[in-house]
Amino acid sequence: MIDIYEKINELYDKRREVELGGGDSKIDKQHEKGKLTARERIDLLVDPGTFVELSPFIAHRCNDFGLDQVDGPGDGVVTGYGQVNGRDIYLFSQDFTVFGGALGEMHAKKIANVMDLAAKNGAPFIGLNDSGGARIQEGVVSLDGYGQIFYRNSIYSGVIPQISVILGPCAGGAVYSPAITDFVFMVEKTSQMFITGPKVIETVTGEKISAENLGGAKVHNSISGNAHFKAGSEEEVLQNVRTLLSYLPQNNREKAPIKEMADEDDYRPDLTDAVPIDSVRPYDVRGVIEQVVDADSFMEIQKDFARNIVIGLARIKGEVVGLVCNQPKFLAGGLDIDSSDKAARFIRFCDSFQIPIVTFEDVTGFFPGIKQEHGGIIRHGAKILFAYSEATVPKLTVILRKAYGGAYVALNSKSIGADIVYSWPNAEIAVMGPEGAANIIFAREIQNSDNPEETRQKKIQEYREKFANPYVAASQGMVDDVIDPRETRIKIVQALQMLRNKEESRPYRKHGNIPL
Repeated sequence: MIDIYEKINELYDKRREVELGGGDSKIDKQHEKGKLTARERIDLLVDPGTFVELSPFIAHRCNDFGLDQVDGPGDGVVTGYGQVNGRDIYLFSQDFTVFGGALGEMHAKKIANVMDLAAKNGAPFIGLNDSGGARIQEGVVSLDGYGQIFYRNSIYSGVIPQISVILGPCAGGAVYSPAITDFVFMVEKTSQMFITGPKVIETVTGEKISAENLGGAKVHNSISGNAHFKAGSEEEVLQNVRTLLSYLPQNNREKAPIKEMADEDDYRPDLTDAVPIDSVRPYDVRGVIEQVVDADSFMEIQKDFARNIVIGLARIKGEVVGLVCNQPKFLAGGLDIDSSDKAARFIRFCDSFQIPIVTFEDVTGFFPGIKQEHGGIIRHGAKILFAYSEATVPKLTVILRKAYGGAYVALNSKSIGADIVYSWPNAEIAVMGPEGAANIIFAREIQNSDNPEETRQKKIQEYREKFANPYVAASQGMVDDVIDPRETRIKIVQALQMLRNKEESRPYRKHGNIPL
């Protein structure tokens, strides 16, 4: 007679077999590469004791190429749900010790099932990627599996936050899922993303390059812009994921959590020194950010990509805001192709998840040049215009110094839907900079003068006093108020409180057609 305890023991034996993945030797190899196992990563990500695994006993159904003789515990992926900072999240963690983490039919089914649960329950979804790509032995069904995941990434975009963490190889079709998600994290020296690997590239084109130089963390964080964060270890990356989640709402129907902050004086005298009065002197806009937001609350995103614009999440009086800031330290803060893409996507993320947008503006214009024009700066720059115009969350702009031409309009001006626009008294708001404007408007007068340079300087000053100041724009209602720089935080706090219950409806449409 079968004893129930025998069945219970059998259950625990099978569970231990699944938890061991590919076995001790493969786990040791994973550790030798400086990588953690799928379950070790989950333990670092979620709050202790909160992870609940789903479908641990799913197995592949392939009988070709000898796979019928091969066990694949959990089919190479661990899925389930848990909590981070006391709030629910859903996840998958690919197990490189089983089939090299390669994705097959049932592997994909596990991921798709947990994605659906995340959407139904309105909670963030996190993918821990460490995979050799599609499971070739399963043929086209593995590609269909990728399609099932891509589809869900797309239809749940803007519904729940989606985060991808690259913790090993991520190649071929596998890279498109992270590309659709909201944020991508990578680990230096052990993470790679590429569509075509170095060996194939060498065979086809003759070009030689290492996997790291082709698709490593540094490349994607600084050159391609495909990733948003990088760190030196898996432990640090996973801690950064936890930090990011603390800024995000659970879904698009909720607002981000408000953090209780100690009372502090909102009057910031140091802001008068943060921005040089000389309009051509560079400075680091992070100095302004640090003075305005709550202490140590700024989490910069895509720090090393398109450095002429700074974006990130922060708190002001405990409330989460998204920051979009020109960075005069690079390219004089002008907008180019990459910075336009960087800003536009972040603006749309904030709008999707009810996060107010604060813009610090100091912009000379869209960056000129043949390379930019031929590369499509018109199309890319239009993305910023579209993103700000489309957004219905509270939108605030502070003009710190310069706001010239089309870039002034694009960066959340009143004409494209800003709720509040403030300007510092030293700001220059004009069609173009005084130097260029004077050269055009007074060209003949300067040329015919006895002292052309002296006349030019006088005309520059004349233009600056008459047109390039905030009071002309304020008199036309394009600036709501000219403020004392030291009161910038006070004014933003007041505006955020005033706009807390903002609602804005738009004409019915299926969706807009952003110039991609």
